[in-house]
Formats: sequence, structure tokens, C-alpha cells
Amino acid sequence: MLNRTTWLEKGFDAFNTLFLIVLMVVTIYPVLYVALASVSEAERMMGHNGLLLKPLGFTLGAYKSVFDNPMILRGYGNTFFVVIVGLVLNIALTAFGAYALSRKSLRYRKRIMLFIVFTMFFNGGLIPFYFTVKGVGLANSLWALIIPQAINTFNLILMKTAFEAIPDSLEESAKMDGAHDFIILFRIILPLSMPVVAVMMLYYGVSHWNSWFHAMIFLQDRSMYPLQLVLREILLQGEVSAMQGGATAGDIAMLSVTLKYATIIVATVPILLVYPFLQKYFVKGALIGAIKG
Repeated sequence: MLNRTTWLEKGFDAFNTLFLIVLMVVTIYPVLYVALASVSEAERMMGHNGLLLKPLGFTLGAYKSVFDNPMILRGYGNTFFVVIVGLVLNIALTAFGAYALSRKSLRYRKRIMLFIVFTMFFNGGLIPFYFTVKGVGLANSLWALIIPQAINTFNLILMKTAFEAIPDSLEESAKMDGAHDFIILFRIILPLSMPVVAVMMLYYGVSHWNSWFHAMIFLQDRSMYPLQLVLREILLQGEVSAMQGGATAGDIAMLSVTLKYATIIVATVPILLVYPFLQKYFVKGALIGAIKG
């Protein structure tokens, strides 16, 4: 019986290993395809079908064309401003809200949470949202991409749950030593909750980095466009011809084959470089406080 159990366990482990390898290949290959296509020669890519396991030639012409557009660097600057300032505001306000809601002494805490959770399922819609943002004077401003998204309800609940998992005895000891709420939050609660803070940074950061819809709605001045909206213009609104100047239609069509892959890499690589530094906190931070004992 023991040998049979061992054999079944080994078979199960082998199946899991094979399945995960296949899943890894299926997940990684599209990224690899985009990276290889972005440095391939455009004329050879136009006639290529099927798998791509190595570059078809090698050229950085697509990347040169992307960065020749002055809007790319401006878009990077706008996006970094939104990400950095937005992250500071996101983490600060989410932490303040989560700390208050995690205190058992807060009056009407359950009722307040009911109203907050309600916003996850119901909202006023896009038109009232637009007029609200415009009415407070944020239209055509980068602050329209930051302030309305200052707190995400799901992230607030996640951080609140993490704060609730910290023993009350720590807070009580701090209060006996004369600590007030700001000291408790910044010197006790947040240092013990760094995994969930890292997850909040990842969630909010990726959201800001990938955001283009709100920019398309609220921004009329092209100099304020974030990177994603600039890249959207390149791919969907004929910015290829604007970058190439006097290039022929055939040259533009040929270059666009690799250009679309280069724009994907340009938009994706920075956030991918940040993820490994936060990955070790991700699972622990996302699940912290999920199990009560």
C-alpha cells in the first residue's frame, strides 16, 4: 500500500510539473514573440507566419522610430509624475482610511463599511463622473488622473484586514507609553504591514501606469498625455506617418509591423523591472489577515 501511494504521489508530482512547464511556456512565449518581433527586420516580418523563435534579422529601427517621436519622452514624464504622486497619495489615504476602519472603537464602523462596499457594486456612471471632475476644476489637468482614483475600495478593504490582524496588545502598549494615533500608525502598524503596503504599491502603480481611458476623457492638451495614450495614438490614429515624415505608404505599412511590437515593449518593460522587487511580498501581502484564528 505504501509503495502504491508513493507511486501515485510521484505520478501526481510529475503531472503537475509537466502542466506547470506547459503553462509557463504558454505564458512566456507571447512576451518572447513580441520582444523578438520588435527587433526583427520589417520586410521579413511582413511575410512571416507561425512561431517565431529567433529574430528575423536584427534592427533597432522600430525603437528609433518610437523614440524619435518627441511625445514619447513627454508621455514618460507625465506617466512618471502620475505614478509617483499618485502612489504617495494612494498609500497615504488608503492607510489613513484602513487604520480608522480597523479600530474597534470607531463608532458606526459597520455602517461606514456598508457604504464603502456599496461603491464597489454601484456607481453613478461615466457622465456624472465626468461632470463631477469637470465641476471641481480638474479637467485638462494631470490631477484628474490622480485625485479621483485616490482610494480603491478593494485595496482599502485589503489593507484594513491586514491592520486588523495585528495584535491589539501592541496598540495598547503604545498608548500606555503616551503614543497617539499617528505614532501608532507610522511606527507600529505600517512597519508591521510592509508586505501589504508593497502589494498596494504594485496594484496602484500598475493601475496608474496602464491608465489611458481617463486621460482620453479628461485631457485635451496633448502635452499632458501619459505614455499609454501616446502609444495608443501611434498604433490606432496614424501617428506612424507623422513620425516618418516623407516615407512612402509601403514603407510606413512595413515599419508598422514591427513598430507595434516596439511600442508594447516600451510600455511594458519599466513596470516589469519593478515587479521582481515586490514579488516576494506579493503572496504574503495579498493573503495577510485572510485567515482568522
